[in-house]
Amino acid sequence: MSIPLPRSGVVLVNLGTPVAPTVAAVRQYLREFLSDRRVIEIPRPLWWLILNLFILPLRPKRVAKLYQSIWQDGDSPMRHILREQGRLLEPALQAACAGRGEVRVLPAMTYGEPALGTALDALAAFGAEHIVVLPLFPQYSATSTAPVYDAVQRWSALQRNLPALTIIKDYCEHPLFIAALAASIREHWAAHGRADKLLLSFHGIPQPYADKGDPYAERCRRTALALAAMLGLTDSEWAYSFQSRFGLQEWVKPYTDALLKEWGAAGVGTVQVACPAFSADCLETLEEIAEQNREFFLHAGGKDYQYIPALNARADHIALLQALVQPHLQAFHSR
Repeated sequence: MSIPLPRSGVVLVNLGTPVAPTVAAVRQYLREFLSDRRVIEIPRPLWWLILNLFILPLRPKRVAKLYQSIWQDGDSPMRHILREQGRLLEPALQAACAGRGEVRVLPAMTYGEPALGTALDALAAFGAEHIVVLPLFPQYSATSTAPVYDAVQRWSALQRNLPALTIIKDYCEHPLFIAALAASIREHWAAHGRADKLLLSFHGIPQPYADKGDPYAERCRRTALALAAMLGLTDSEWAYSFQSRFGLQEWVKPYTDALLKEWGAAGVGTVQVACPAFSADCLETLEEIAEQNREFFLHAGGKDYQYIPALNARADHIALLQALVQPHLQAFHSR
């Protein structure tokens, strides 16, 4: 009688996206996302009034139109890319563990669908004795990565027979991450030439969050410095900045839109922008960076503006994800 091979699972987690580019779906998504205390730290009674009296009645209509502009083949780019990442990663991990066990890789979202709890339920039903959760946020933040920890904890509290659980915090300076970013930029240069400036734009967080100890801005700086060094850039050839401000409070600086306006007015003719905080293209890259900030730069006097796509499902990106997860799986399957 043969002994069944051990089973393990991997969950690739991104932030979230509406289920459809409609006002109702966007409102439902924003309600879930903006109700998270990790994301919004304003006192609950005050935030409830702001959210329900101002944001949810007004903002979904505008945001739905933006999602409609990027929706592709009946789905959001983020969800489509996340599923493709999982589809490519699973056979690579299965091959690495061949003869020692089975591996299943599932996509999940912190907010929206497919839900993280649903993915964990599916892996438990599969019989996974060890689950590796990989938040696809290269730079840890309490506003993005920590909610994944919270969701795993909520799921764990309801389980009787828990699997071993591993959560990978981040990978802001992993050599394969920096190499993949550098390769994507070099390929863009080979196809389109080099611009006067390379801007590395990261998603922002409120400055008070950083003041309280969120390490995100520093981890972004470390990614940017490592990438600039690998590309051999001088200080005058590049900069990094933070995008996607929301609300009236101060956010970590420099601001992407303000810097692009400054460069355009100062005579910088050409700019290329990459977004190393995003593992998949989404509303913040395809609309905010590729379109909105392009207009800011050109209107200020710039001549040419190009967005360099996120790593998405590139082979070197999948190789990075495999390198992050595989040691944890091999340790389990080698017991």
